[in-house]
Amino acid sequence: MKIYDLTLPISPSLIVWPDDPPLQFSQPYHLDRGDICTVTRLSLSVHTGTHVDAPAHFIAGGAGVETLDLHTLMGPALVVEALGVSQVTAVVLDNLAIPPGTKRLLIKTNNSARWAAGETKFYEEYVAITADGAQWLVDQGIKLVGVDYLSVAPFTALTACHQILLQQEIIPVEGLNLHGIPPGPYHFICLPLLIQGSDGAPCRAILWQA
Repeated sequence: MKIYDLTLPISPSLIVWPDDPPLQFSQPYHLDRGDICTVTRLSLSVHTGTHVDAPAHFIAGGAGVETLDLHTLMGPALVVEALGVSQVTAVVLDNLAIPPGTKRLLIKTNNSARWAAGETKFYEEYVAITADGAQWLVDQGIKLVGVDYLSVAPFTALTACHQILLQQEIIPVEGLNLHGIPPGPYHFICLPLLIQGSDGAPCRAILWQA
């Protein structure tokens, strides 16, 4: 059984969202300096790297990440390729022949090649899901959608897509690295850190085929 790890490694070189606090990584105690143990300290946004969004991220009074349904965060998933498009619209999604009944959809775009290339600068023109694309996902009964850059929504139009998805309790998983992942059906697990009341959380995301 081959396991695919879709998670971006958290390190000082990881791209973060513009205006987010920079990722701070330190080791105040280290065996190499004669301390009794090594301890790593992190300071980061909950939307760093591979992460999930909770309704509280864009919905006033919305629920926190601790309320997300574990049954939605793991189970059968479909990886589809939307390569060569600038945005994932309803028309793009309609042309992907996504089978009825699909609940977890991971969308591989040209973004994943950026992770494979080791880019360290934020790219504002990343491929994202438009508002009509988000509504398409709602209408098709999708419960979880994964994307391969740091936001499910376009950089210049963040609100509408997020609100459409989160109001319907569709879980966005952002910052996946789908480079080298062939399209098709998989088993999927994505478990966010259990941070009480948080609008999101970093997670570890994996795929495998039985």
